Amino acid sequence: MDAMSNVLQFRRPTPAVAETDVVAVADDLFGLLDQLQALSARAALMGRPTREVERTVQNLLDAVTAVERALDCLGEGEEAGQG
Repeated sequence: MDAMSNVLQFRRPTPAVAETDVVAVADDLFGLLDQLQALSARAALMGRPTREVERTVQNLLDAVTAVERALDCLGEGEEAGQG
């Protein structure tokens, strides 16, 4: 019987693959950011109780902030790799 291992071999991606991955992730994050901003505007117009609308919109704006931070992290990674 073969011994089982929970250790995964780490392989460093080639630069071309890594750059493509960063671009793809950034593109998806920008798309998500646009969707969250549009959804926040729509949520603000819901015909629901004011407190519910405020909490919903605030949570969506928090999600926008999180996506913006993720994009900032990707940008910092590119700058760090260029120096």
